[in-house]
Parts: sequence; structure tokens; C-alpha cells
Amino acid sequence: QVQLVESGGGLVQPGGSLRLSCAASGSAFTIYTMGWYRQGPGIQRDLVATMTSGGSANYGDSVKGRFTISRDNNKNTVYLQMNSLNPEDTGIYYCTARQSSVGRFYWGQGTQVTVSS
Repeated sequence: QVQLVESGGGLVQPGGSLRLSCAASGSAFTIYTMGWYRQGPGIQRDLVATMTSGGSANYGDSVKGRFTISRDNNKNTVYLQMNSLNPEDTGIYYCTARQSSVGRFYWGQGTQVTVSS
């Protein structure tokens, strides 16, 4: 079982920035993809950003140009730099990891991000 530990969430004003971190542990196998999904007012989790172990990144349309994902493969840690935050970015941000391009997702417990004046 892959264990994911998140940090960095909080309350910020519109236009502000936050940096999220997620560290993976508990697996003897290489993690292929790590990244972030978020849950807003609805029940579904929407793509924020993911990155493969080779450095290929994928972003949700609403965050392109504002958020940047990065990854330290040696530490099995993924980061999300969030700039120019707006209230629509408010939600629970869940770290995710998978061990192949078609495998199941593992999930962290989530960290709350609130953007409000």
C-alpha cells in the first residue's frame, strides 16, 4: 500500500500563492505518476496536475499558466506551486499516486485550500 502525506494547505486572499507538498512512502515499487486532484462544491475530484517519473506534466484547463507541478523522484515527493489564486480554486486538494500508466490511484487524506477575502 502506498501512503501519501500532504502539507501546505491554508487560507489565502485572492491573488495570493501557496505551495503544496506530498511525500509517498510504503511501496517497494516505482511510482509512475504523482499529482493532485481537487474537490470543489461537487462530489467529483477534478484533475489539477500530474507528472510522470519521466517529467511529463498534465494540467487541468482551469489551472494552466497559474499552477506548476514539480517532482523529486529521489524523495518520492511532488510539489504544486499555486499562483494567482482565485475563489474558484477553493477546495480539498488530494495527492494521488499510481504505479503504472493504467493502474489504480492511491489517495492522500486531502488538504484544504481556501481562497477568500
